[in-house]
Amino acid sequence: MPKHSSERRRQNKPEGGEITVVRARLGAVEQPPASPDWHPIARDWYESLAESGQAQFYEPSDWQTARYIAEAMTRNLEAGRFSAQLFAAVLSGMTELLTTEGARRRARLEIERACAGDGGNRQPAGVTALNDYRNALGG
Repeated sequence: MPKHSSERRRQNKPEGGEITVVRARLGAVEQPPASPDWHPIARDWYESLAESGQAQFYEPSDWQTARYIAEAMTRNLEAGRFSAQLFAAVLSGMTELLTTEGARRRARLEIERACAGDGGNRQPAGVTALNDYRNALGG
C-alpha cells in the first residue's frame, strides 16, 4: 500500500491534489449478523469477510453492500436457473469490497499474515531459499 500522504516526500505532485481521509468514528465497525435464510455458501463468504485483512477499512455502508451481495448470491444459488448476469454483478460487488487478491493488488493493498513464533520477521520463501543455497555454497 502506498505511504500515507504525510509520509511521502515528493517533488512532483499528482494531478488533482492529495486525498484527505477523515474518520467519522473511532474504533472498528461491527459486522451485522448474517441472515440464517442465506445459502450456506453466501453465509460462509459473508462471515469470512470479518476475518479478512481488508475488513479493517470497512465502513457501515460496506457491510450493507456485503449483505446485499450475500442476498444476491443466495437468490442465484437457490434459483432453478443460474443467472450469468447476476453472477457477474455479484463478482463485481465482491471486487468493490476488495475480497480477491487481484482487486487488492489493483488498489495497491497488500495483506501479510504473521505466523506464530516468527516475531513479524518473515522473509518471502524465494529469498529464504536463495539464502540457504548461498550459505550451502559457502558464500
